[in-house]
Amino acid sequence: MNFTKHAVVIGAALGFAACASMPVEPRVPTTLPDLTSFMLMRTDGGAHPTTRVSVTEAAAVLAGYDVIFIGEAHEHPGNHLAEMALFRAIYDRAPRLSLSMEQFERDVQPDVDDYLAGKIGENPFTSKARTWANYTTSYRPLVEFAKDHKLPVIAANAPEKVIRCVGREGEAFFTRMKPEERGWAAAQLNTQDGPYKDKFMGFVGGDEGHGGDGSKDKSAPRKPPSEQQIRSFAAQVTRDDTMAESIALHLQKNPGRKVVQINGSFHSDGFLGTVERLKLRMPNLKIAVVNPDFADDPLHPKVSDKEAKAGTFTLLLRELPDFYANDEEMAAAIKKQIAARDRNKCEL
Repeated sequence: MNFTKHAVVIGAALGFAACASMPVEPRVPTTLPDLTSFMLMRTDGGAHPTTRVSVTEAAAVLAGYDVIFIGEAHEHPGNHLAEMALFRAIYDRAPRLSLSMEQFERDVQPDVDDYLAGKIGENPFTSKARTWANYTTSYRPLVEFAKDHKLPVIAANAPEKVIRCVGREGEAFFTRMKPEERGWAAAQLNTQDGPYKDKFMGFVGGDEGHGGDGSKDKSAPRKPPSEQQIRSFAAQVTRDDTMAESIALHLQKNPGRKVVQINGSFHSDGFLGTVERLKLRMPNLKIAVVNPDFADDPLHPKVSDKEAKAGTFTLLLRELPDFYANDEEMAAAIKKQIAARDRNKCEL
C-alpha cells in the first residue's frame, strides 16, 4: 500500500549562464537543499564507479536506449521536476518519442487521444481519464509537452477496478470479464517465482528486503505466502504485465520509436517488475532505468552499493516528511483504506 501526502510542487527554474554568447551547462548540484532538489548519478547497474552528471549528460546516454523507465516517489516534487527535465532533454536528442504512463489506464486511451488531438478540453479530460489527484502539479507538464510536440501518450496501466478484483479473487476474476473488457489487462500474467516475487512477498509481509515473516536472517526458512498474498501478487503483476504489454504493442506498431515510461519505482527498481516483463516480450530491447533514492545526508548525498545496482542512473532526492507520527496513525489509515476497498464489489 502506498500512503503519501499530497505535495504542492513549487515551480523551479533551471539556471543557465552565458559566456561569450555560448550556452553553458548548468552546474551539477552537490547538495539537496530542499524538496525540489534532485541529483542524477550514473551507476550503470553497479558496473562502473558512480558519477554525478547533469540532466544533459544523462539524456545523452538515455537517448541511446529503446525504453527508458523513470521510477518515481509519486508525490515528490523533486522527482517530478527531474522527470520533466529528463523527458524534455531526451526529446531534444530523440524526437521520435512516446510517453507511457502508469497514471492512465487502458480503458481511457480514447479520452487521452481526444485531449491530445484538441477534441476535448482539460476539465472533461481529467474527469473522463480519471486523472490522479496530483495530476495538475505533477503530470500536467509531461502531458502538455507531449500535446505540444504531437507525441503519443500511452495509457499503459490496467484499470484500478480490475486490479482490485484480481486482488480479491485472483486470476480467476479474468474468466468473469466480458470479451470487450478482457483487453483492459495483459493477455498473459507472469506470476512465477523469482526475485521480484520474493521482493513483493517480503514487502507485503512487512520486511521489504527479506521474507514475508519479518526475519532479518536471509538463511531462515521463509514462511509460505498466504492465499491473500498470492492474490495480491497476481494483482501487482497485472499492473506490471499490462504496462509491459502496452509498451510492447506500441513499439511493434511504431518501429523505430523510443518510449519513456513513468511509473512508481517498485515497478522498475532493480530492472525487475515491468522491466523484466517487457524484456520477456521483446528480448532485444535496450532498456534503461532511472531509479529514485532518498539521500541519508542531503548535504553530502551518495549512492549505496545496493542502490547502484538498482538502475542505470540513480535519482537522489531529499527525504519526504514522515507520513505518520506514530503506528496508531498509520494503523487507522490502513483500516480506513481497507474498509473503503471492501465496500466495493468486484463488478466492472
